[in-house]
Amino acid sequence: MTESSHHSSTESSSASVESPGKASESSRAGRLENRFEYLFFSTRWLIAPIYAGLAGGLLVVLVKFVQMLVHLLVHCWRMSFDDMSIATLDLIDMALLANLLLIVMFAGYENYVSRLDLKDNEDYPAWMGQVTFGDIKVKLMASIVAMSAIHLLADFLRVDTMTNRELGWSVGIHMAFVISGVLIAIMDRLTEHKEEKEASSERKKH
Repeated sequence: MTESSHHSSTESSSASVESPGKASESSRAGRLENRFEYLFFSTRWLIAPIYAGLAGGLLVVLVKFVQMLVHLLVHCWRMSFDDMSIATLDLIDMALLANLLLIVMFAGYENYVSRLDLKDNEDYPAWMGQVTFGDIKVKLMASIVAMSAIHLLADFLRVDTMTNRELGWSVGIHMAFVISGVLIAIMDRLTEHKEEKEASSERKKH
């Protein structure tokens, strides 16, 4: 009886000795995991310079826009209506490209890097902070379709200098962009509908 009680007390004491060791090892593993996850999460800052580079692209668009505008102002007196229309469409095309860069730059940064803490600024755009990844895709395709339509209109204005093959390619490429944009919008809408349905079913369960 004494030996068995002594044996059980020895086992309990050894278990109590092993337990802190296991707890310490588990705590060490948890700290290592937290550090790794923090480091892994911090890698999102690697794409921040890419969005900063888009600001450089915006500057290039501005320089090209000013160059085209000066050329239009200098030569507008000798231009025909079609040439003036094409030059104006090119300016609109550059403006759409600048808008596209701005949307991708700010929305991408807020969605994938960090929130912009500028809501107290009176010039803070209403759309910032509300553009999701799906919205970026739709806006991207809408801008591409708009720019493609401008190029197509410019091609029709100089139809005398283009072959039927070139016009056919312009129309075909534009239609490809239009169909792609519609498909992306439909897929995004279906995804949103599925998420809303799942959220509604979860609320009903609770």
